[in-house]
Amino acid sequence: MAAAAGKSAVDNKTNPDLEADIRQLKADIEKLAKQLAETGEHGYGTARRAAVQGVEQLRVQGEAAMDSLKSNARDLEEQVLASVREKPVTSLAIAAGVGFLFALLSRR
Repeated sequence: MAAAAGKSAVDNKTNPDLEADIRQLKADIEKLAKQLAETGEHGYGTARRAAVQGVEQLRVQGEAAMDSLKSNARDLEEQVLASVREKPVTSLAIAAGVGFLFALLSRR
């Protein structure tokens, strides 16, 4: 019986300690959950900013490539017009020959 009385005294002493430890663990878990949520939001924000920057960079590169193609097309057009103005008969003969070849190829 003395052992039972001694055991309940130990239980009474450790029970508040366990409750305090459980409260502390709950508080630590809540703090950890908040930190994880903040880290996730930070990671999402960083990934989103990187994606926006990547899209912007691709847009700028696409516009530069388009401008370059337009410039090359204008140069080619000017060269063709200059050639036609210098030699109109030769240009007409070449155009007729190319048209004839396309007609032959389209028949087959």
